[in-house]
Amino acid sequence: QEQLQELGGGSVQPGGSLTLSCAASGYTSSIYYMGWFRQAPGKEREGVATFYTREDGSYYADSVKGRFTISHDSAKNTLYLRMNNLKPEDTAVYSCAAAHGCYSDLDLCLAARDYSYWGQGTQVTVSS
Repeated sequence: QEQLQELGGGSVQPGGSLTLSCAASGYTSSIYYMGWFRQAPGKEREGVATFYTREDGSYYADSVKGRFTISHDSAKNTLYLRMNNLKPEDTAVYSCAAAHGCYSDLDLCLAARDYSYWGQGTQVTVSS
């Protein structure tokens, strides 16, 4: 059973930066996609970024492209999300997730339904 634990949320002013981490444990050898999702109050969950572990590929939602960077340390089995130039609209609970494959969104793999394992989430608040 894959288990995920996020760290690194908090409060920051607009224009600031935060880095989230997600430590994975359990049976990880068949996990090929790891992603970050977020959900703001009253809104649907949104896929933010995906990392394809077999080829070190990364994919981003248009809303964060150029500001967020997803990375993965295979030795530590840890996923990261570096968030720069944060905006108030980035405020949400951020969750990491892991998937065996990508079936619903073949371009970005940001369909939540493809992800079988989820962390508990960490709050990110961007406010002046």
